[in-house]
Amino acid sequence: MILTLTPNPSVDRTIAVATLTRGVVQRATDSRMDPGGKGINVSRALAVNGTDTVAVLPVGGPQGQVMEDLLRAIALPVETVRISQAIRANVGIVEPDGTTTKVNEQGPRMSADEVAALLAAVDRAAAQGLEWLIGCGSLPPGLDGSFYADLVRRGHAVGAKVAIDSSGAPMAAAVAAGPDLIKPNDEELEELVGRRLATLGDVVEACRTLIAGGVGCVVVSLGGKGAVLVTADQVAHARATITDPLSTVGAGDSLLAGYLHALTHGADPATALRTGVAFGSAAVCLPGTEVPTPADVAKIDVEVVDPVDLDLPL
Repeated sequence: MILTLTPNPSVDRTIAVATLTRGVVQRATDSRMDPGGKGINVSRALAVNGTDTVAVLPVGGPQGQVMEDLLRAIALPVETVRISQAIRANVGIVEPDGTTTKVNEQGPRMSADEVAALLAAVDRAAAQGLEWLIGCGSLPPGLDGSFYADLVRRGHAVGAKVAIDSSGAPMAAAVAAGPDLIKPNDEELEELVGRRLATLGDVVEACRTLIAGGVGCVVVSLGGKGAVLVTADQVAHARATITDPLSTVGAGDSLLAGYLHALTHGADPATALRTGVAFGSAAVCLPGTEVPTPADVAKIDVEVVDPVDLDLPL
């Protein structure tokens, strides 16, 4: 079973417009509302593709009620923790070519008791038997920057593998704790290693530095250039061509879900990367933060680049 923890979930409102023009009144061509937050997206993609998962998250305020209604409608297995402040409501504006402009709220400030209750919910879910524990997304205001590092240690203490998908100081602290997997995008990887990564070779070298420091595996999402996998003894690059993108929001979350889905069904890491790219590319073809079904994934033709072109510019 794969458990995801989303400390800073959101109700995601996606609005489609013909063209986004700053400073004028515009009419939407479409809109939708989805349960959002990286871990929730990962669990949604896992569940719809037949992998056992449970999503742990806080809920509070009017958006919390909407979140619970949205999760109930899709029958996603969840452990929710009631908090006093309202969770986030994020807005994404999508243009016809898939260009997405997002405005994300900061999120609620949780008390020490509420944080303890959130971690207790993780422990309850983990008692069912746990293969992977996934910590995903930003941290809400006031949550200690060591939160994901503590989660890595918590997961390892119960025998689970731990993956982290975050950014900034919380990601750096988690990396120092030695997670089994991290999934940054190229910009987040640059932030993590503190230098510009101009080529795929630069990305691979940065990943090797992190692995030498104790990270088990790094999967880096590269947008239209696919994704690269780096382990202590392996490098793989996979990509897919998408001609009609609808929304890039949540594509990286689907990539992570596809990678873990394949691993838990016995795939080797390189094959799992291919599946992850298929999931992420399928998500780009869907509106809002909708996650891909097996039928959506089956439509994607993934190219495994062999040999890996380390001179590929990013």
